[in-house]
Amino acid sequence: MNKPKWRRSGKPNPNPRDIYQEVTDKILAALERGVLPWQRGWDQGLAGAPMNPTTGRAYRGINTLLLGMMQDAAFNGDPRWCSYRQAQARGWQVRKGERGTTVVFYRKLQRRGGEDGETGLVSPETAGEGARPFFMLRASTVFHATQIDGIPVYNPPGIAAEPWRTPEAVQTILDNSGATIHYGGSQACFVPSRDCIYLPPKGAFRSDAAFSYTALHELSHYAYAAPRLNLSQGGRFGSAAYAFEELVVSIASVNICTVVGVEAEIENTASYLADWMTVIRSDRKAIFRAAADAQRVADYILGFHPDLAAAVRAANEAGAGEQDGDGDPGDTLDEFDDQARPVSEPLATAS
Repeated sequence: MNKPKWRRSGKPNPNPRDIYQEVTDKILAALERGVLPWQRGWDQGLAGAPMNPTTGRAYRGINTLLLGMMQDAAFNGDPRWCSYRQAQARGWQVRKGERGTTVVFYRKLQRRGGEDGETGLVSPETAGEGARPFFMLRASTVFHATQIDGIPVYNPPGIAAEPWRTPEAVQTILDNSGATIHYGGSQACFVPSRDCIYLPPKGAFRSDAAFSYTALHELSHYAYAAPRLNLSQGGRFGSAAYAFEELVVSIASVNICTVVGVEAEIENTASYLADWMTVIRSDRKAIFRAAADAQRVADYILGFHPDLAAAVRAANEAGAGEQDGDGDPGDTLDEFDDQARPVSEPLATAS
């Protein structure tokens, strides 16, 4: 028997909204059209990752996919998205008739019940003694900057503000990663049994961007494995575990490219689409788990760039990584945990 979904009042909601399924269906629909939701439809070197102009923080995890699918709105190189309330607080106005885009966040609640006969989910401030922490997935709506009147003109940050967005960034990350990389031959792969990466010579790639994406893809496999993040389930080629890892690594490598300003040149994805759709269909939380793991991989690898690592430390010390829990998409916890446990502080740009 399925347990009822509870409202804050303790009364069951007869028509609960299944946000997990809604997002899963949206991702599957894109994949069925042959569109990778994590492949940006704009110039990554100009726009960067989707971000909230009222908090100055980048969206993370599953939200990078949800906003990444809205390609048309982002063609102008503007990565800014915020809620109606956030825009209104700044004196900006979402134009009448504009349709928003769904993002999700985890709101910290407490599960109360037992001795006093009261049950349900309440805020931490009113939970009382003995309440158990619980992170509930919620949906919110954001609008792109092109849908908002009065918002200032977007001026992309220059190299002085973001020195990790340079042509040398990927090589800096590779050099600092500690990974053993062998150049030569015609294969690009990470070999777990040898714990090393094999790449063709740089001159064999048709562009610097193609080399950068491929190198970051294999470095993502390296980060995914033990003794680094130890996320690998050790699946063989053709298995669900193998397909899931490729899904995570594909998302992660695009996320890294976006942050460092490299256009991701994704190749040979058609052969993976069917396997990815099978994995995602099998579990409505699978794409959330994959997006969260991809964020962890991206954060780990981006930490190898000293300028970005320094910027992250400065932001964390200033409190930019803290969440105020008011349910606003500018303060999202986009990391996913299957047991709804608290997530660790992000290493890279916070949501």
